[in-house]
Amino acid sequence: MGIAEGWEQRSIAETLAHRAASDPEAPFLIDDRRVLTFGQVESQAEALAASLHYLGIEAGDRVALILPSCPEFVVGMFAVAKLGAVIVPLNPHFKAAEFQYMLRHSEAVAAITAEDLDDLDFLQLFEELMTQLPELQYLVTVGEEDLWYDDRIFQFEDLISAGAGKSYPKDATDGERDLFAILYTSGTSGKPKGVGLSDRNLLVPAARTAEGLNLTEGDRVVGLLALFHVFGLGPGILGSLLSGAALILGETLEGDATLDLIERHGATVHYGVPTIFVRELEAQAASPRDVSTLRCGLVAGAPVREELVRSVEAQLLPELLIAYSLTEASSTVCMTSASDPIEKRHFTVGRPIEGMEVKVVGPEGEELPEESIGEIAVRGPGVMSGYYRQPKETASFFDDDRYLLTGDLGMVDEEGYVHLVGRRKEVIIRGSINVYPREVEDRLHSHPAVDVAAVVGIPDDDLGEAICACIVPVEGAIVTDQEIRDWCAVTLADHRIPDVVRFLDALPQTGTGKIWRIELSRMMREEGQIHRT
Repeated sequence: MGIAEGWEQRSIAETLAHRAASDPEAPFLIDDRRVLTFGQVESQAEALAASLHYLGIEAGDRVALILPSCPEFVVGMFAVAKLGAVIVPLNPHFKAAEFQYMLRHSEAVAAITAEDLDDLDFLQLFEELMTQLPELQYLVTVGEEDLWYDDRIFQFEDLISAGAGKSYPKDATDGERDLFAILYTSGTSGKPKGVGLSDRNLLVPAARTAEGLNLTEGDRVVGLLALFHVFGLGPGILGSLLSGAALILGETLEGDATLDLIERHGATVHYGVPTIFVRELEAQAASPRDVSTLRCGLVAGAPVREELVRSVEAQLLPELLIAYSLTEASSTVCMTSASDPIEKRHFTVGRPIEGMEVKVVGPEGEELPEESIGEIAVRGPGVMSGYYRQPKETASFFDDDRYLLTGDLGMVDEEGYVHLVGRRKEVIIRGSINVYPREVEDRLHSHPAVDVAAVVGIPDDDLGEAICACIVPVEGAIVTDQEIRDWCAVTLADHRIPDVVRFLDALPQTGTGKIWRIELSRMMREEGQIHRT
């Protein structure tokens, strides 16, 4: 059946109902515990929606989803959608203060959470939070234990059982809503903001991404470890729904675990951030699995170097495509294609998906000609309505033609392919000369002793800012800071050579596997004065 016909006129809730009616027995969600079909997800979401309705949750209310990548996240998402309420997906690895800020800011009336995850007891956490957040009325927990709760705390399975066969206001799902989800940015380079996205915002990029990968009912998708992230919601859950593909759910960035899922369930399409693929290459080299079922992959979320693409295609899957994804644009803005020339597939993020427009602007907002480096600006059906409850902040991110100013630096070549250089706010001004971290990092990553590298600016009395290269060496490698500087000097101009080199056991990361640059910069600044070689 492929991409469902007529999806442009449907809401997200209606899209699930349509797929469940046409393919009720087809697998949708797969994990190590069970397989849920489209029909089962639809019936569970209907039952949960009915129970949430009888608790008083209605259209427009905000409901937080604080869960790892599990079927309950997906069922909860569709249940909330059926009521016309708004989902607020949050990273379950946030700290208590972050949960408190986002729940208060979104004015969430309920939260669906795990009972516990890693070392965090969510029941204890919410016992404290619910006294501080008057809007937060209900907690729905997912877990195995038969615990006693008060009249504001319910178990997920109990609500599904209680709601089976009951009705709720169906008119709440008619037509498209202005707000389907509030997604909080990860805060890698600043304070988190709530990105408001509609049904159509998410459905369009999800459909175009699925089409670009030729997803069909026979595909099984693996590698989405953060369903709370825009890529997990869009191309992950909704892309699988629209195409009829099954989604294999996992909960860890460890390469061994994902490889096991590929082998066990016969995955055919692999999504992921670069970190996942790097770890899988290491794990595959140490203990090979049968990954022959994989036909293609898609990497997004962080800069991708050519060496990684070549290694993945040589050792894991025949074809790795690259996407440029933004939370504010509902995931995919651009992506490469299997038909692209090899140099375009390896060195660009492809061309804009259907319906998305990309331009490059200068410091005064003027549109720049082809091959010029400036700030990437995008416009199209995936672009957000705005930052939730922040109209002034929203206005500062759009130009007069309603192009979203992304903060990413890059260019569009004469064939329409988009090249990324770095982040505008990450520019290091060294002695009045702009240095973009991406170009230095690309050179660092080509060194055989470098596993992971990131470049940040640090205060310097003489230069204003100095270039600090933070490196995680390959296990067992022996390398010096002078060797790194000499390596960079072969291809980089003098003003781009790192002034200082720091060797670390690991770089700080966000919950989605991105390098947490603001934290890395803080760490390097706290080191104090570093003597340059």
